[in-house]
Amino acid sequence: MHIETNQTDHDRYARCIAASKRIRWNIEDDVLRGRMLDSDHKFLPDGLSLVDQLDFLSADEQLYLSQVQGRTYANVFGLVERFICAKVLELSGEHWLGDQTALEALVRFCDEELKHQELFRRVETLAADVMPAGYRFLPDPDEVATAVLSKGTWAVLALTLHIELFTQQHYRESIDRDEKLSALYKDIFLFHWKEESQHAILDELEWIRFDGKLSAAERDRGVDEFIELVGAVDGILQVQAGEDVRYFTETAGRRFTEAERQMLEAGVLRAYRWQYILSGAQHPHFLKVLAGLTTSAQVDRIKAALAPLM
Repeated sequence: MHIETNQTDHDRYARCIAASKRIRWNIEDDVLRGRMLDSDHKFLPDGLSLVDQLDFLSADEQLYLSQVQGRTYANVFGLVERFICAKVLELSGEHWLGDQTALEALVRFCDEELKHQELFRRVETLAADVMPAGYRFLPDPDEVATAVLSKGTWAVLALTLHIELFTQQHYRESIDRDEKLSALYKDIFLFHWKEESQHAILDELEWIRFDGKLSAAERDRGVDEFIELVGAVDGILQVQAGEDVRYFTETAGRRFTEAERQMLEAGVLRAYRWQYILSGAQHPHFLKVLAGLTTSAQVDRIKAALAPLM
């Protein structure tokens, strides 16, 4: 299929290419630099982990729970980038015989997402080196990607932009500002943020471009599918939150009461819903783009679906 892009969009694709070239980084030489994760420091700031709300935990226990959550945080990004890369690679085919600048921008996007997947596999190895045995990340990336990609492109791009935007928000507003985090962990998400900043622009361009081809009925189905995807994400979070609490309570060095376990399960799930759903769904730019593509009734439908998670 031959796709034309207007001059404004062409220029935005071109700027993403220029930024990609300027900030290009290497996992070993620029990010890891032979370092190990620092187990004396937190991996996630309190604004993301919400461990400071669990006041029955000691300071050391809060630090350790932030590390458990930080390990899962990296694994979740490795998981979502599996389906993001596949979808962007699919969309690049619509530019093969069209705007070659748009094509190059999307190919670079895919190359960077593959690199990010490798980075987060390395993070899991580094975390395993300094944390107790017994951690498990339960979702299978290929199975999750298959399920996500079974939905229409409109819904997948909505979910993708939501993810790319909260990634940036988390780094700028929480990770970058916390001096108590592991220096290596902070650097990992600094370099990740640099490239994700371009990816969010490309997600938006592709979502709006794709939306322009849809009928009202097709778009309405996309809204339903986006709601279904958010529900599926929440299902994954519920399972992993329970698993992470199991790991934490078995390795934290003391016995927890049943009441404490219940508070841990509720607290970790609350943190995960904030990290992976609500912080993106409430992002001002996501809401702005969404409002530009949908009716107020459709936006209200999405908000109603999110309400039970808040």
